[in-house]
Amino acid sequence: MQLHSNIIGEGKPFLILHGFLGMSDNWKSLGKQFAKAGFQVHLIDQRNHGRSFHSDDFNYDAMSQDLKLYCDAYNLKDVVLLGHSMGGKTAMLFSSQFSDYISKLIVADISPRFYPIHHDAILEGLGSLNFKTLESRGEADKQLANYVSDYGTRLFLLKNLYWVEKGILGLRINLEVLTENVSEVGESLPLHSKFEGQTLFLKGDKSEYIAAQDEAIIKSHFPNAKIETIANAGHWLHAENPKDFYNAVINFVN
Repeated sequence: MQLHSNIIGEGKPFLILHGFLGMSDNWKSLGKQFAKAGFQVHLIDQRNHGRSFHSDDFNYDAMSQDLKLYCDAYNLKDVVLLGHSMGGKTAMLFSSQFSDYISKLIVADISPRFYPIHHDAILEGLGSLNFKTLESRGEADKQLANYVSDYGTRLFLLKNLYWVEKGILGLRINLEVLTENVSEVGESLPLHSKFEGQTLFLKGDKSEYIAAQDEAIIKSHFPNAKIETIANAGHWLHAENPKDFYNAVINFVN
């Protein structure tokens, strides 16, 4: 099974992996900027997300294998790999398993450590959407607001809505499998996983996903890692401060 992607530009391959409940579209505007800077940008939908295939298997090993198959299908080597949140976990594992594919690794606002489940309300809210009666995005937003108070988060989640056919809305994500396997999202990087190549960890200054005590664990898996902070940004640092995010990434890859 082949992952769905949107490929923009020409040049050195630059692969971008979205986070949990996200999709490649979340990265379109930054993707265009990276393409303008001389990269062939691959905006990838991970399994059970976006337009990629649905599968009952959902864990980082499977997602790392998906990425290898993708690289082989497009004959991609020496790639720049960027992953955010869940995508960052996939990228970390992939880099440790298939290091010869990677020239540089960028991990956005996630550490190799274990994270407890914290998406319950969101998944419950998405599960409460009744597509037999919902007639618009506005109605879906109203329903979701009972579970998710933050408007920005709801906007992000509702990007998954699409018209299955005239008058019938649905979700692109495989909600059932993602809900069943949500504990996989917080799994830590296996103890002996290591990537010796150049690595950049970016954290939002308002986010708690990468804490001071994570530096030691990052260095144990990624001895050549540096950690930089993006100002005025939380967990969605690429959306909240795209300018500084872009500059940090471009300075690192060039």
